[in-house]
Amino acid sequence: MLETIEVETAAKPNAAVIWLHGLGADGHDFEPIVPEIVRRAERAWRFVFPNAPVRPVTINGGMSMRAWYDLKGLDRKAAEDVTGFRDTDVQIRQLIAKEGERGIPTNRIVLAGFSQGGAVTLYTVPRFPEKLAGVVALSCYLPRESSFSAERVPANNGTPIFMAHGQGDPVLPMGLGVQSRDFLKAQGYSVEWHDYPMAHAVCAAEIADVREFLFRVLP
Repeated sequence: MLETIEVETAAKPNAAVIWLHGLGADGHDFEPIVPEIVRRAERAWRFVFPNAPVRPVTINGGMSMRAWYDLKGLDRKAAEDVTGFRDTDVQIRQLIAKEGERGIPTNRIVLAGFSQGGAVTLYTVPRFPEKLAGVVALSCYLPRESSFSAERVPANNGTPIFMAHGQGDPVLPMGLGVQSRDFLKAQGYSVEWHDYPMAHAVCAAEIADVREFLFRVLP
């Protein structure tokens, strides 16, 4: 089981948001945004911020860091770490199952992520056999398009997806996000798109929009 940082906004949470950090960060990265999304006692939610395993990352010269999968290149034609995605998918499913054991049904769980973490959310949700409440995919892209049709399952065909990107992102250009958005829409998914005048980051307007989305899918 992955190590996690957990924040509960009130006693007896009835919903959970599992939020995956980006490459080289850790579970504390998005912990400070919780009060911006849920004010004290406004909702009884549990935010779960897992730490990715430490592994060598090819694009960073083989340096070991927290990463959800090995990144061999930012070009969409670069070889993808199939084993890394599958291993991480198993770990995310364990986190979802843990919430179920603590009394939170799958349809009250949102999977969220930034950058590499966002790519993992877009990998897992179409392949997950139970209905989730929603997806938040920030500054990322859809991985493994080549296996998408063969591996997708119908449980989350109607699950709302919030995608957002920085207009000036130099790490993952917004065009990658747009391509992924268009692919998902063509596959029949409901994608809510936002872009902001920022780089590879998050901003206050984006967090406000995420808050509005979460309150809508977790009423």
